[in-house]
Amino acid sequence: QVHLVESGGGLVQPGGSLRPSCVASASILSIIDMGWYRQAPGKERELVARIIGGASTIYTDSVQGRFTISRDNAKNTMYLQMNSLKPEDTAVYFCNALSPNRYWGQGTQVTVSS
Repeated sequence: QVHLVESGGGLVQPGGSLRPSCVASASILSIIDMGWYRQAPGKERELVARIIGGASTIYTDSVQGRFTISRDNAKNTMYLQMNSLKPEDTAVYFCNALSPNRYWGQGTQVTVSS
């Protein structure tokens, strides 16, 4: 069982930056596949970014070049550096771990608005 807790969301103006983090209750050394998903009001949850094996990364097209996913195994923490934020990035952001069951955090709200 792995508990995931996100933090670091908030309200930011368009063009701004945020860096949500996801802290796991146990070591993430053995967790190969971790990722960030988001869900906007009235929309389905969608993949934002994945990090596989600690090095291989995948991004959805709409965030490519603006977001960077990373993990720090020593801190049992995963991050999502979000730059050049747009209003359409507004959503609840969830972290996810596959080990081998799928675990979700409770989400952190990101609002991009002027």
